[in-house]
Amino acid sequence: MTDIDTLEQSTDAPIDRCPTAFPYWQAIEKPGIKRARRIVRRLTGFDFLPTDEQARALCNDLFSGDPTAERFVDEVYHGELGPKKTRELLDKALTDGIDSLDEVPDAMKALFEEFETVPDWVQPELVEEGAAIWRRWGTMLFSFAGAETLEIYTEAAVATPLSLAGGYAGDNALRRFLETCRFWIDVSEPGALLTPGSKGRATALKVRVMHVSVRSRVAKHPEWDIAKWGLPISQTYMLLTLIAGSVTPGLALWVLGYHTTPREIRALIHFQKYMGYLLGVRMQWYPETLGDSVRTLMTTVVSRSYDSGEHGKELIESYPQAFAPRDGHRGLKRLHEYYNFRINSVYSAMFMAPGTRRKYSLPKVIPWMIIPIARFPLITAMELARRFVPGVAGVHEKIMVWHRENWYRAQMEGREAQFDASGALRR
Repeated sequence: MTDIDTLEQSTDAPIDRCPTAFPYWQAIEKPGIKRARRIVRRLTGFDFLPTDEQARALCNDLFSGDPTAERFVDEVYHGELGPKKTRELLDKALTDGIDSLDEVPDAMKALFEEFETVPDWVQPELVEEGAAIWRRWGTMLFSFAGAETLEIYTEAAVATPLSLAGGYAGDNALRRFLETCRFWIDVSEPGALLTPGSKGRATALKVRVMHVSVRSRVAKHPEWDIAKWGLPISQTYMLLTLIAGSVTPGLALWVLGYHTTPREIRALIHFQKYMGYLLGVRMQWYPETLGDSVRTLMTTVVSRSYDSGEHGKELIESYPQAFAPRDGHRGLKRLHEYYNFRINSVYSAMFMAPGTRRKYSLPKVIPWMIIPIARFPLITAMELARRFVPGVAGVHEKIMVWHRENWYRAQMEGREAQFDASGALRR
């Protein structure tokens, strides 16, 4: 019996567990953590770590996956129908509705029944407000998300699945990053998450299936250690990506001049929660406030193992290099690529911890660090006009939406995102 078989058999067992490479319970007993926690609590009244009950839920969900989508992938996608036929059925069902299909496998019916059910807790106005914030951030969302992710690539639980799948490594890094940009664009279009048959909902389900397919293959790979890392692309790490698209940019982008109010961050949290629902996120405990989101992030910060080794190194160093000017490109196109390379290198430096950055070979950022400094007053002026001058917000959003789509098309050079769940691991 394999480790993954044992895990599947024990999923419903009422036990608490935590991967050995996520040493949260040992970390909170360290004198330095205890002292910092005590000082912050005394000065602010805020405990930057969750309750023990919440922490146990986060640790347990490092072993949790997406049973409904996993059944679909096992029985249908990788079953008798195979990837090609299943993809055709999936595309038709997403466009015309599952009732348009003559014969539907039971696992597919179960997946769509869950996917098409809008939970009672969904507040459409908050979902739409959160999506609008993503639209107004434009390509800044892409740059920030790419840069902030580098910090967590130090963890083998994150780096190993990405390294095995190969999408974000080496020469594939830009292609896979651009597919993720397509996902961000699709799910944040007006009405995208709540309109049946929308491109945003279709993209979300394709990404969900892709995650499950990768999870299944990585979990059975000899390099993967479930006791050490939990389940690949686990519920908890999927939750962290949702926080990384709401609270983290909402706070961090202030340093670049982008204004996101606490009320807007709450809308982002709700938008991300429903987007996560469509992606198969089903947490035992979901942080729905700014404070709880920060506590969830801090749970990960104090539990880091820095154990990704060469796999993490490849991922981290591949990202900024992916934007470097490509061979054969000249003139204005090459100048645009050079700018993208330098500015994304700067953002990588800004949003990585200095101690982490020093361990890797990354592009120099001097003198290009002057770019965000020079842009700060311009962005601040734009943000103030957007917030306080009638009519500016709508025009600004249209420009940012146009720019992000134009930037994406220029990078893709005629290609289309595939969200392919059938690819083999690269080793």
